[in-house]
Amino acid sequence: MDVKLYIGNLSYSTTGDDLRDLFAQAGTVASSTVVTHRDTGRSRGFGFVEMTNQVEAEKAITMFNNYLLDNREIVVNIARPREDRGDRRRGGRRRF
Repeated sequence: MDVKLYIGNLSYSTTGDDLRDLFAQAGTVASSTVVTHRDTGRSRGFGFVEMTNQVEAEKAITMFNNYLLDNREIVVNIARPREDRGDRRRGGRRRF
């Protein structure tokens, strides 16, 4: 079962391919993505890497948490499930 890792404090120039190449040193990478802003396409400074099993995911955390990548000390953790933030379109002021 794939294990998803959160990768934070990324340089805006880091790509999903950069993450894949780095994390391949710890094991098999199922996927890697850098999250981008919907409107501008610019990196939001974090991403996700999916490792193929728990052992490789833990190895990746040990190897790369606080690792210097593109002059930034990255943070690597097991990704938490996304919180349900509700319908954001209905959240503001009511208009009558």
